[in-house]
Amino acid sequence: MQFWSYLVEQKALPDPSQFINTAPHCSFVWGEDNVAFLRQRHQLLSAHPMFADMEYSEDPAVITGWMPLVMQNRKAGQPVAATRVPYGTDVNFGDLSRLMVDFLGHQPDFDLLVAHNVNSLSKQPDGRWLVQVQNKADGHITPITANFVFLGAGGGALPLLQKTGIAEGHGYGGFPVSGQWLVCTKPEIVEQHHAKVYGKAPLGAPPMSVPHLDTRIMNGKKSLLFGPFAGFTTKFLKYGSYTDLIKSIKFSNIGPIMSVGMKNMDLTRYLISESLQSHESRVKALKNFFPDVSADDWELSIAGQRVQIIKKDPAGGGKLEFGTEVIVSADGSMTACWEHHRVLLPPFKLC
Repeated sequence: MQFWSYLVEQKALPDPSQFINTAPHCSFVWGEDNVAFLRQRHQLLSAHPMFADMEYSEDPAVITGWMPLVMQNRKAGQPVAATRVPYGTDVNFGDLSRLMVDFLGHQPDFDLLVAHNVNSLSKQPDGRWLVQVQNKADGHITPITANFVFLGAGGGALPLLQKTGIAEGHGYGGFPVSGQWLVCTKPEIVEQHHAKVYGKAPLGAPPMSVPHLDTRIMNGKKSLLFGPFAGFTTKFLKYGSYTDLIKSIKFSNIGPIMSVGMKNMDLTRYLISESLQSHESRVKALKNFFPDVSADDWELSIAGQRVQIIKKDPAGGGKLEFGTEVIVSADGSMTACWEHHRVLLPPFKLC
């Protein structure tokens, strides 16, 4: 946030409201056991300076003030609890990225090639990398030489890493998971909720499945999102190919991939059940956060792809990773940053 503030001061970014807005970060639970959990969690976290001003309440009237939709017509006498950090933010990282790249595009010695495929990355005798990129529109190939290459391609990082042939990339595989959200754009509903409200993940669900009801502000317009709902696909990118997963399987990673598959049958069953959910069952999950929900006010939106990291396990076989993996070639000329977000129970300050 300090970096973004600096860019605004330097006129490299426009008015901050175009990409970041205030949205309190809250946690909400119901039921005696969950209330006891959140109460203890608040006691432990608030003792730390970073969380000293986190608010906590079990008073329905106070919680209603924080999140009116969540408390509308909730069952009388149901134990509830919530925490709140009022200065949380909603960041539109898509717009932020476009604004930053737009600024760079007007600087000297900067070239931006969009809608290009990376056909190959090869190390040359002089130690530099030769990157061949092809224009998807006309097929024109542009060769680029570089002393250093950084791969930051999200779900597309694994295929690019494999193209480099560096020894440090051997053994890595990927397990793609798609994200889905229920979206509401009706102003009379959207204006009643201004927060990001997180619950607890169902028992046995993976970390990225923590349910939350969010205020989102995109292009100056507010909407509400609820999810995430997971799904399975063989694509590594939202607009990728269904053959991405098959093409990524190599001799060096087939062992870890098979090992992870056998060790994580619960995750596989969870993804299958999520993929087969009906609109009514998704709305039923939302009803825990918005008791007065009407199914007709919400529609399903397909978000991006998350490619879970599979790597060799020193203890044998393979393991499924949640987090960020940084892979660096021995000579330091190639770095790949492969990130999968681990969704925990907020609120947290950005530090």
